[in-house]
Formats: sequence, structure tokens, C-alpha cells
Amino acid sequence: MTVVEDRPATADAPPPRRINPLWALLRNSWRQLTSMRTALILLFLLAVAAIPGSYFPQTSVNRERVTQYYTAHPQLAPWVDRLGGFDVFASPWFAAIYLLLFTSLIGCVLPRLRDHVRALRTVPPEAPKRLDRLPQHAPAAERPAEPAAAAGDLARTLRRKLWRTRMRELPDGGFTVAAEKGYLKETGNLLFHIAMLAVLIGVGFGHWYGWHGNRLLVAGEDQGFCNSIIQYDDSTLGPKVTAADLPKFCMRMTGFEATYQTTGQPKSFLATVQVKEGDGQYRTESFTVNDPLRLHHANVHLIGQGYAPILRYTDRYGVSQTKIIPFLPTDAMQTSTGVAQFPDVNVDPKTNRRDDKLQVGFEGVYLPTGGTDGSAVSKFPAERNPVLYLAAYRGNLGLDVGKAGSVYALNRGQITNHELTKVSGERPHALRPGETWTLDDGTKLEFLGTRQFATLSIRYDPTQSLLLVGAVLGLLGLMLSLFGHRRRVWFRVLPANGQEAGGSVIEAGGLPRTDYPGFAAEFAALTQPAAEEGTP
Repeated sequence: MTVVEDRPATADAPPPRRINPLWALLRNSWRQLTSMRTALILLFLLAVAAIPGSYFPQTSVNRERVTQYYTAHPQLAPWVDRLGGFDVFASPWFAAIYLLLFTSLIGCVLPRLRDHVRALRTVPPEAPKRLDRLPQHAPAAERPAEPAAAAGDLARTLRRKLWRTRMRELPDGGFTVAAEKGYLKETGNLLFHIAMLAVLIGVGFGHWYGWHGNRLLVAGEDQGFCNSIIQYDDSTLGPKVTAADLPKFCMRMTGFEATYQTTGQPKSFLATVQVKEGDGQYRTESFTVNDPLRLHHANVHLIGQGYAPILRYTDRYGVSQTKIIPFLPTDAMQTSTGVAQFPDVNVDPKTNRRDDKLQVGFEGVYLPTGGTDGSAVSKFPAERNPVLYLAAYRGNLGLDVGKAGSVYALNRGQITNHELTKVSGERPHALRPGETWTLDDGTKLEFLGTRQFATLSIRYDPTQSLLLVGAVLGLLGLMLSLFGHRRRVWFRVLPANGQEAGGSVIEAGGLPRTDYPGFAAEFAALTQPAAEEGTP
């Protein structure tokens, strides 16, 4: 279907032009998308869309906090997950806003850049005939200098003050001096938009060619890890990155220091590690929360810490197993929950067979500083009075079914089906470092102490430098845009009548191209020398 413009039919008129409605729709949509108003709306929407990413824990940053959110909000968490709330910056709706903003900025910047370059190459326009009609006007004043010399002096003065100046000669022997200033305002606007494009490009390429992984690292040389996908608790590779592209390094944590205020608020964290890159030797490095460990093509960030109880279980046949179990903090005072599972115990030495009904699991709470009231809440995040409350379960732990499960909680389905039963009584048993708990079947659990662990976020973003440059240029462009003001001034220098030795008459006018309250004072300062040197 085509649309025919409704024009009056005349003998000399051209035939009516047919307009394709699809082309008209596309053209109008493009104009609307590339308008400054649309770009500002999309920028606002992008900022609003990023709010859930700062409110909800993000899987790509700390999966442990996402697990804690599921525990605290079992009804709300699944809906947040369906809407992409735990992975906001990789969600389709965030990507849609991002791509629309990118397209809008390109369509907005390119025409303005072309017009700005054209304006920079254009000389200041000729002076209007009636300078007295301009917002700023200086009446004609006589000067003893000849018109050519007076105009030349004005042009040189304006150039020294960084005005783009053009002097023209008039047919009657006079001269005009046109000057313009304030192009940095539009330069700042364009620089700000180009910087935003650089940031958007950096974010996009950083997502494609970057990677990150989270690792809970317990202190001790026997708990080290190497940079491999299978050794991360969770990881994400960019679409252009494979597991073989990861840099080669190994790390083990040798120490962790945490200091707190008297109120329990953290003051400082310091992790000390031994790291080896490639085929080199181990070296000792330290890093804190705001000072990551920088490796070749990887940065190691410290994002969390906690305690890992050391438990030794001795089964009914006298066989012992020792495990270091990280307990996850649930509050600022490091009240931590976790589970120790011993599926390969109580193996009959005569038949070398394991009875699945004799597997053992311990679930409980660790308090770095337990109170005297017996409550399961820590009073201080440092280990001042450590106590471990555990409940024992015996039966089938459900670890052999091949389904993924939480390593921080027992299988609730096994408990509901009575395949895993509680054997420690109604109240959890309290253990302090060095104490032993003897269960009803003669097996023993020893609490040997704790080790500290650190939650590490290991990341690589190849466009970090581009993002930094974009942020700096954006700030610079914003400052130029805010403090730059476009304005023009003109001086008309005519020969003075009635002077035998010659002379000239100077009239001036000024026009601010943007809202500039200080233009009147600037114009007065420019025209004051001419008034002072003029003859009364």
C-alpha cells in the first residue's frame, strides 16, 4: 500500500509523490531513536535497570550470598531469579536497553560531530548592520588611531584571549572585527557522548573476552588451588574465551588477619598468599579488600572471609577421617552455618563393604564468640570464645543419587523420608576446640580447632584501561560542557569625520549563544579599553 500526498492539481505542478509507509515508519523511528531526548531516557532507564544489580546479590560476584538470599526469602527468591535479578547485567532486558542506548548514541553523535567540525572550520560571521539591537551594545566611541590600526589592535587583543577572530575591510574604508568563543561547550558535549560510547564498547568487549571465577580458599598449604575451571566454586567465561585461554597460576593462603572495632565493625582485612605464575617459583604476596592482587591477565579480589572448623570423626571400627569444613557467615558477627558429611565411614573391614544406613552427617552453627546465655548468635566476629553447636544425623545422606546438592546443608528430602534420622537428641551438642563428643553408638567426633578462609573473586577484563579512559574523558567532557559558553562579539571601526590627523569610531555588540550570566561583565571588559582610549 502506498500513500499519495494530497496536493492541488495544476497544469504546471509535478505529479504527486508517492510515500512508502514502511520507509516513512522506519525513518521516523530512526529519528526518534537518535534524538537527544530518547538517549537521555535510555540512559535513565539503564541507571534504573542497574538498581536491582546493587540491591540483590549477583551470582557472578558472590554465589554464596545468593544461596543465603534463597534461605532468607524462599518465596521471593525464585521469582527474582526468573526475572534475572541475580544476574542483572547479563539479563535480556538489560542487554536490550544497553544496545538501544548504544545505537541511539551513535546516531546522535555522528551528525553532531560532523556539524561541529563544520562549525570549527567556518569563520565568524559578518557583523550585523544594527549592533544596537544585540543584547550587549557599546555605543560608538572615537579613537585617535587609524581604522586599520585600531581594528588590528582589537583583533590581536581578542586572539590573545583565545577568541576566534576575523577582520574584514568595508567598502567605505572601515573595518569589522568578528570574534567567537565557546566551542569547547559543544566539544565537551561530544567528548562526553564519545566517552559513553567507549564505556559501552568496553563493557561489551569485556563481557566477550573477559572471565571471572569465585573460589573459597582455606588457609594452609594443603588447601591451595590452581587456575582451572574445575577448581572454582563457580565461574563464567566470556563467549570468546575457552578454558585453555585461562592464565596459568597456583595459589595457597598462608595467613589471614582481620581487625575489628569494639562494636564488631570490621577495620581491616589482610590476606597473605604464596603464588606461582607459569613455570616460575612461589612468591609471597599480600592484598586487601580495596587493593587486589594483580597477576598477569588476572586480578584477585578479596570479597569475604569466615571460619572453617576442623573435625575428626572416628567410626565404630576405629577408622578416623579429618575434614576442614567452611561454615558460611550469616551475619556481621560471623555467626556461621555449615554441615560436615562423612559418607565413607563404618566400612566393615571383614567384607570391605559400606552400609549406606550408617553414613553420618553433622549440621550446626559456629560462633567465634559465644555468649553465656547459650543462644546460637555470635557476640563478636573475632574468636574470643569459640563454640560449635552440632546436631548429628545417621542414615543415607543421599550423596550417591548423582544429583547436585548443597554442601552447606543436609538433604532435607532424606530427612523428610526418614532415611536420615537425628541421633543427638533435641538440643544441639556444644563443642569447644579440643573437646570430643561420643555418640550413642560409640563413634566420636573431635573439634580440633578452626582455620580461616577467604572468598576470592578472580577476574580478568581486557578493557579495564578503556573503561578508565572513558570515565576520565567523560568527566572532562562534562566539565567542559557545564563551564563552556558560546558567545560572539563584533566591533565596527569606521573613519572618524572632522579629524585632520585621522581617527576612528568604534562601535561594539555582543550576543551570547547560550545562557551565560557573566557575559555582560565579559563584554564590558572587552570594550572598556576602547572606551578609555576614545576621545570624549
